[in-house]
Amino acid sequence: MPVRNRFAEMQPEITAWRHDFHEHPELMYDVHRTAGLVEERLNAFGCDEVVPGIGKTGVVGVIKGKSTASGKVIALRADMDALPIHEETGLDYASKTPGKMHACGHDGHTAILLGAAKYLSETRNFDGTVVLLFQPAEEGGAGGKAMVDDGVMDRWGVQEVYGLHNMPGLPVGHIATRVGGLLASSDEFEIEVTGKGGHAAAPHDAIDTTLVASQIVVSLHSIVSRNIDPIHRVVLTVGTFETDSTASNVIAHRAKLKGTVRTLDSENRALAEERVRRVAEDTASAFGANATVKWTPGYPVTENTAQEVEYAVEAARAVAEKVDPDAAPIMPSEDFAYMLEARPGAYIFLGNGDTAMCHHPAYQFDDSAIPLGCSWFVELCERRMPASSS
Repeated sequence: MPVRNRFAEMQPEITAWRHDFHEHPELMYDVHRTAGLVEERLNAFGCDEVVPGIGKTGVVGVIKGKSTASGKVIALRADMDALPIHEETGLDYASKTPGKMHACGHDGHTAILLGAAKYLSETRNFDGTVVLLFQPAEEGGAGGKAMVDDGVMDRWGVQEVYGLHNMPGLPVGHIATRVGGLLASSDEFEIEVTGKGGHAAAPHDAIDTTLVASQIVVSLHSIVSRNIDPIHRVVLTVGTFETDSTASNVIAHRAKLKGTVRTLDSENRALAEERVRRVAEDTASAFGANATVKWTPGYPVTENTAQEVEYAVEAARAVAEKVDPDAAPIMPSEDFAYMLEARPGAYIFLGNGDTAMCHHPAYQFDDSAIPLGCSWFVELCERRMPASSS
């Protein structure tokens, strides 16, 4: 693998950092131990500036090159939080906190960016400024948005932003990305259907909300097949169905549905919301019932910009075994999307080999992917901000 030799040498140290993070997972914004260690290490590396408490518990590190005459400022991002999952890996460094686990590899992302930070602080072989963004609460808490809202881009003059995520199923040594939507938006809906409760033996005297809600579920699943251009990717899933009765001889007065919609562009995102509302309300009305829809916008589409993908791919080709510049998008969501709304940039997938998928209790981050992740971050910075030869 054509990674930088220095990272092959540093791998045991960086791996030890990751294993420590893995043993002590923290959720959402409550990442005080992790953020404290990140701050401590950035200071020890000799970063020019280290600022905690950005976006509640995020940490920002700043590394200036041998020169800053270019005026370029590039941000690199890693997420620090874990998931509320009970670990089932059997690793000797498994989570010491029952019910919490680094099941998405954020411990690996944090360790990789720390490794890149140590190297960049030592060499400073670039002309410009690198801003390191260690964010909390990617897993549902919109920590990326919190950091942007806290002014991280403007305060440090960030011009471009880059990040990575490990990808189970992609071989170690490989990097993949694409221009445009790489990961989907994620919105949630809740539909409450109100009818008229009654005795199961007298359905004619009731308005059966279970029947109405069932019709809504079936009709919702026609939205994608009959309203969305088939070459576009949209996923709609009804995840829960509840009524206000558990008795077999009762027609429930109310029923509640909850679900999620994933899209890869803003037009289909808006269309999906409009159609969910219309289908629910009109279907209920046809049966004499009433439906109210609560729509909760989630993470936007993670949308890479073309020029920055080109930079990311050039750097990847210098250090990876194989690069896919036109990877298929996937439908999970990622709050790096908020950073890409604030600044141009690119997000890549880093091969994690044949492992259980992210968010699975048996998931494992492959430590052999660390040198490539570190190398890509550094290669990107040095190519985007080449040091003066004078």
